[in-house]
Amino acid sequence: MGFRNDLELISSWIKPNSKVLDLGCGDGYLLKMLAEKKNIKGLGVDNDINKIKLALKKNVNVLQLDLDTGLETFNTQSFDYVVLAQSLQVVKNPDKLIKEMLNIGEEIIVSFPNMGHWRPRLQLFFKGMMPVTDALPFKWFSTPNIHLCTISDFVGFCEEHNLRISQRVIVNKNQKSSLLIKLFPNLFGEVATFRLR
Repeated sequence: MGFRNDLELISSWIKPNSKVLDLGCGDGYLLKMLAEKKNIKGLGVDNDINKIKLALKKNVNVLQLDLDTGLETFNTQSFDYVVLAQSLQVVKNPDKLIKEMLNIGEEIIVSFPNMGHWRPRLQLFFKGMMPVTDALPFKWFSTPNIHLCTISDFVGFCEEHNLRISQRVIVNKNQKSSLLIKLFPNLFGEVATFRLR
């Protein structure tokens, strides 16, 4: 996975000495950074054995689990934070997963690429083809993404399920905001990160 700017933002939201569960942890970069900078106790979950091996090389504790089969392994409120960083769109039942995350964590952090950004909209409108962008880099036949959503979709989902959004940051691919993003987040934001309770 390498360095990702959204992980720096997520790190800034997590308090020192917390217990963190990182779902879809990839190579363990976030948990390693949090352990070094904030003395957290972390556990990663991923299904890709190659990514798990990379995380283990970083001395990150990782379980091999499929997020689609549920998180019944974990006790209620057993973590301070449960993180799902840019993996929401790859799970079969995102609504079920979010509910389970809220059950096992006091706070959850979710980030995802925004399908409502103007670039994917224009590609779909003018080319009539599924968009390929920096935030959505796969062609339709090779994408792991099965549940793409927009910022408006996610906010609507939170309202419908009575989820309290305590903070949101909408940015471009470089984690920068602008006046246009603040005025029209669904049209100009490329990556959305939400804190939910």
